[in-house]
Amino acid sequence: MNHRNHHASTTDLNGSWRIKDFTPGEPSSQEQAAPGLDDRYWMSGQVPGDVHHTLTERRVIDPPYFGHNDLKSRWVEEREWWYRKGFEYQEELVSEKTERSELIFDGLDTFATVFVNGHEIGRTANMLMSHTFDVTRVLRKGWNMIAVRLDPLQPHHRDKERFDWSSYTKERPWLRKAAMNFGWDWGPRLVTVGIWGGVRLNRYTQAEIENVFVETLAIDEKQAELQLSAEIKTYRGISELPLALQVKLEDAEGNSVYEDTIQPLQQANLNIRNRRQTGFHTLFALKNPKLWWTHDLGDPYRYTLTAKLYIGEEQIDTWTQSVGVRTIQLHTEDEQGRAAFRFFLNGHPMYIRGANWIPADNMIGAIPDSRYEELIELSAESGMNMLRVWAGGIYEKEVFYEQCDAQGMLVWQDFAFANALFPDFNIDFMNNVRAEVESNIRRLRGRASLAIWCGNNEIDWLYDMKSASGDIRSDFYGELIYHELIPEALEVLDPNRPYWPSSPFGGSDANDPEVGDRHNWQVWHGSVYPRRSGEVPILDYSIEGVTFKNYKKDMALFSSEFGMHASANRYTLEKNMPLGEWFWGSEEMAYRNKDTNHRKGILLMEGYTGLPHDMQQYMNFSMLTQAEGLRYGVEHYRRNPRNGGSLIWQLNDSWPGTSWAIIDYELLPKAAYYYAKKFYHPLLLSLEHEPGEPLKVWAVNDGREEVQVKAILEVWNFDGEKVSEYEFDSEQGIRGSVQLGEVDEAQALKGEDAPSVCVRLRWISGGDPQFEQTYMLRDHRDLQLKPTELTWEAQIQQPSESATPLCEVIVEASSSLARMVKLDLPLGRVRFSDNYFDLLPGERKKIQLSMLDGSELPLAFVMEHLQVSAMNSY
Repeated sequence: MNHRNHHASTTDLNGSWRIKDFTPGEPSSQEQAAPGLDDRYWMSGQVPGDVHHTLTERRVIDPPYFGHNDLKSRWVEEREWWYRKGFEYQEELVSEKTERSELIFDGLDTFATVFVNGHEIGRTANMLMSHTFDVTRVLRKGWNMIAVRLDPLQPHHRDKERFDWSSYTKERPWLRKAAMNFGWDWGPRLVTVGIWGGVRLNRYTQAEIENVFVETLAIDEKQAELQLSAEIKTYRGISELPLALQVKLEDAEGNSVYEDTIQPLQQANLNIRNRRQTGFHTLFALKNPKLWWTHDLGDPYRYTLTAKLYIGEEQIDTWTQSVGVRTIQLHTEDEQGRAAFRFFLNGHPMYIRGANWIPADNMIGAIPDSRYEELIELSAESGMNMLRVWAGGIYEKEVFYEQCDAQGMLVWQDFAFANALFPDFNIDFMNNVRAEVESNIRRLRGRASLAIWCGNNEIDWLYDMKSASGDIRSDFYGELIYHELIPEALEVLDPNRPYWPSSPFGGSDANDPEVGDRHNWQVWHGSVYPRRSGEVPILDYSIEGVTFKNYKKDMALFSSEFGMHASANRYTLEKNMPLGEWFWGSEEMAYRNKDTNHRKGILLMEGYTGLPHDMQQYMNFSMLTQAEGLRYGVEHYRRNPRNGGSLIWQLNDSWPGTSWAIIDYELLPKAAYYYAKKFYHPLLLSLEHEPGEPLKVWAVNDGREEVQVKAILEVWNFDGEKVSEYEFDSEQGIRGSVQLGEVDEAQALKGEDAPSVCVRLRWISGGDPQFEQTYMLRDHRDLQLKPTELTWEAQIQQPSESATPLCEVIVEASSSLARMVKLDLPLGRVRFSDNYFDLLPGERKKIQLSMLDGSELPLAFVMEHLQVSAMNSY
């Protein structure tokens, strides 16, 4: 919750608008913006939204994600687009100078000219921030018309300097627009245009609350010290009566825990952009505070702050927002004076478990709130406690941060600069960037979930790499943004939150594992490390060069990007591919993969599963490789006591493609997601093993309290016979990573062949009794799997009278181990309590099925369409 209830009025201008395209420069702007223009033959579309989504809904273009249809919609970015909306305004308008009406656009994509009642009121050149226009002099009582002209991008960059480096397209650097619109290595080029954020008209009298910022400065056992600051914009002719800000903090039950009336610090021009501002500031102590924690460490508790602005006895504006009481620090040095990268929440050292977030759809404006809610809920359910908002997208919508606040999910926020040089020598560009940076700092700094700001994605690192290889011959254009402009803005607007100039950053090579954070792209991309700054980068495209076994060589202090491809689920692919194209090696399958070299995925599978021969094998092999590879990497990182966190690349997809995502476009998790529910468990039990070496059992406790644990390791052959078992006891409370013990491989096997056995780990005491992990002792391609048979039955479970009924499926294996049992339905947004698991013969497993939105999943549909298979089932 982060909104205001204005004492005057707010008019919502979202909903249906009229939309039409023209040849650029052809129509008269005055004619198209005229209030009396007959626009009844224009198509209608929703705001927030975008043109591509509207054209798809109106069947003007074919769905861009089906087949190669995105190529057929390229014309959209070449046209001039107009939006129009008429509305009745019944408020009485007065001529007093103290009245103000402001038209606010939360997102305009990108070069927009805005008209009200035929008057041009302003222009914009930045998709990545909100825009506010004073419309006091042009608004009228009764019928009003807003018109917005959106230019094609090409005229705004065609005469601009081209730099040596800008990934995927050289047109990006001068445009303040989501970089992924132009295509990335996981998504298509879809250059959007439209009104992608909400639109509203606010009316004020004498003054308005522009921003309220509450931050927690310190916490001890009995109280929290909080600081409140507010920015108030005052208008010409304001009354000489005194201004006052009445603030009230209430707990979740509505009880007041703090109230005060604050007097202004001063009445002066505090902002260079011709705005008269008054500042309010106060420090106060909150007794016995309830703290905001991530969901894995406690309750993400939030208070409600209400600030009311008075002039004399008259209330003129109100601001309401949620407040999480918490501190967040980033320690880059440990107690021994060594380099570190560890977050502390409320003074408690954390291990970060999470993933990188990209825009949830290429058509950003049309993403429903439910998509954000469901993705963040899935993230929390998998054990994640942080999402990194990647620099090539947007500063996300309010619903994203609201859900992270409410669900106890930390946010790593990149500023929107990704993989390019930017013209920091140009004053107009830098002024645009400065406005963007300041606007988003003010908008987001009050969020409890916001843990860290980061200047850019991979720019410092790749500038050095590409300069050493000769691809870049220019100066480091853009450096002033990340190393001067942004930190200077943060020093004024948000000085107490961690800032990191780039990701990765630190050390001789910016991707140095010994300093700062690190992107591990040895795995998948074959980058050869160690490397020093200035050395020519080397790629090793071989099985050994790209294998996920290279994770074990990585002693990173914080792993902020690492991952590998896997196929999307069958439903997601079939829904978006023409008939006859759903086969391994088809042109349509190749088109789903936007990475620069398709050999990498082949090499990874060749080294672990062997090469697939058909589509079903490709889906299974790629998913298993991704799942086992990420488990191998994450569990290695979590065993390293100096590693402060791991963020998988990537959580989600923006279109139905083949990518690093662990949740596909239809919100169907891949195998790696279900593995993550184990390897990202706050209390982890894991096996470290290489062929011929001892079986080492590890416990990792990320909780706030020590826990004494007892675990069991069982060795089973694939026929379902127990070969051996061993118990391990921590014998005392543990926090962090501890090796509980080990057993020699030959001793554990007792004469069995390693390729024909599996290892089971589970807790005896101290941990979740439902927690269980299964490991193979050899790579999948070397396993001696036998054919197995699966049987299943389904029934309806009623958790409670008020709850939606759940469909429960019981699966049983017979004759031999069932490797990677998969439940599959031809439907998106299905939630499985577990999937992609191993079953020993005779084992029965219950899986609950439901819909992400809470709606009922009919038993009849499940009985008719559910497919249950394993990699070795018949």
